Amino acid sequence: MKSFEKSALLFLLRHLFAGIVGAVVLASGLLWFDVAKLATLIGNSEYGITATVMLYAGLMLTFGSVSMGIGIMTMNEDTRP
Repeated sequence: MKSFEKSALLFLLRHLFAGIVGAVVLASGLLWFDVAKLATLIGNSEYGITATVMLYAGLMLTFGSVSMGIGIMTMNEDTRP
């Protein structure tokens, strides 16, 4: 792997990790504070584990992708006047 490929991959992974951390914080907050009775609904469902995994996975995918996209779009290497 070439050095520029390695740095680009690390750049994307760093942003992906930031998005995943944000998603975990949001999902945990939603469940902890029982926003819109979400935790109650999941707790009373027979598919509670599946719903929780889907909540975390969906938010991780969304926030990770958005974070990587923001990272790419805010790169400032093209400084033409």
